[in-house]
Amino acid sequence: MTNSLNADPAELAKFSELAHRWWDLESEFRPLHEINPLRLDWIDGISPIGDKRVLDVGCGGGILADSMARKGADVLGIDLATKALKVAQLHALEAGTRNVKYREVSAEAMAAEAPASFDVVTCMEMLEHVPDPASVVKACATLVKPGGWVFFSTINRNLKAFMLAIVGAEYLLNMLPRGTHEYQKLIRPSELAAHCRAAGLVLRETRGLQHNPITRRYWLNDDTSVNYMFATQRPPATL
Repeated sequence: MTNSLNADPAELAKFSELAHRWWDLESEFRPLHEINPLRLDWIDGISPIGDKRVLDVGCGGGILADSMARKGADVLGIDLATKALKVAQLHALEAGTRNVKYREVSAEAMAAEAPASFDVVTCMEMLEHVPDPASVVKACATLVKPGGWVFFSTINRNLKAFMLAIVGAEYLLNMLPRGTHEYQKLIRPSELAAHCRAAGLVLRETRGLQHNPITRRYWLNDDTSVNYMFATQRPPATL
C-alpha cells in the first residue's frame, strides 16, 4: 500500500460536477440507467445476490448499488467522488432503500481494512478512469471471499471502440459528456485478463454489451470489441 490515492483528480471533478444529474433519467447518465437491468440480471444470473454481502467499487451515484440492494443484497458502495456519494445517500433515503450504505474510501484502502469480506464485488465503468487499473483489480480480488465473484466492465481500446464509444457517443450523439473517456485509458480484454490473473482471479465468463442508437436498445452478446464485462472468481480456499 502507498500513501497516494489511485485516483485522477480531474476525473473526480468531472463526475462531481454532474453529481446532481445521476438520477435524472434524461441526463448524461441515461445510458447507465438503460444498461443497468442488463448488467444486474447478468451478475445475478451468475452469482445470485439475494442475501449476499456485496461491494460496489466506484459506485458513483448508486445506480447499480441501489438495484442490487433491491434484489435483497446487503450492499456497500464506495467511491472517492464526494458529491456523487451524497447524491447516492440522498436517493437511498428518498427511495427507502435500507440495505445499502455508502463510504468515501478507495478500493485499496478498503482492501487493507476488510480483506475477504464480501461474497460479490462489482467494479463497473470505473477501471478506465483510474491511473492504475491493475491496483483496483488486485484490491477487488483481496476484498472478495474465497469462492466469491468479482465483476468488471470497461471499454476496449481499438479503432472501433474509439469511433463508437468516444466519437459517436460523446461527440455525434451526445449520449455522454465530451471528454468522459480518454482513448489511452481504455483497456483491452487481454490486458484486463492479465490483471485478473496477476491478482489470483479466474476468468469465468466474458460478455459484450451492444447498443442500437436509433432504437435505444441494448443487449448482451459475445462481441467484446467495444463495451465488455468480465465475470471472475477467487478460487475457493483449499483445506
